[in-house]
Amino acid sequence: MTNSIPTSFPTWPLHRLWLPILAMTLVIVVSNVAVMYPINDWLTWGAFTYPFVFLVTDLTNRAVGPAGARKVAWAGLVLAVVLSVYFADWQIALASGGAFISAQLLDIAFFNRMRAMTWWKAPLIGSIAASVLDTGLFFFIAFYGSEMNWLMLASGDLLVKWAMAAALLMPYRLLLPWVAGIASQVAKPAH
Repeated sequence: MTNSIPTSFPTWPLHRLWLPILAMTLVIVVSNVAVMYPINDWLTWGAFTYPFVFLVTDLTNRAVGPAGARKVAWAGLVLAVVLSVYFADWQIALASGGAFISAQLLDIAFFNRMRAMTWWKAPLIGSIAASVLDTGLFFFIAFYGSEMNWLMLASGDLLVKWAMAAALLMPYRLLLPWVAGIASQVAKPAH
């Protein structure tokens, strides 16, 4: 597939990015609750839900560019941290926020540098690199000093996140035409 979406993008007003912001917020909150429930000694349910943030970020980056993707990440961060304090533990919310924004900014940068390559390289490599940063920061902040074996959990979660990064390539590929259509509609001036 050739890159049919331009590499320069207009500035996107935040209100036109409501769908990826909503998706981002939902995934983070669900993941912050899911991470509190270990499956076994080396894995939590959050490992299966959290990689969807990279799918949202990469589709947003593809459609509206890195500036729009950064807006979505920052807006999603604020909403998700506020909601996560209510639905999850405050330490989980804090760890999630710090790890999330660091990893998202890394993913956006990697993706943008590789956007012209084969369709799967930017989302896969960006997600893998960002998962390492996110997992390390999150588990250290969230569980350091607790009785949980957070190094074991982080290792298991990271392996699942890498597998999920590969598995989410198919939905990414299938959603590309839809994202291109949305991007062209969003780019039209509001009446």
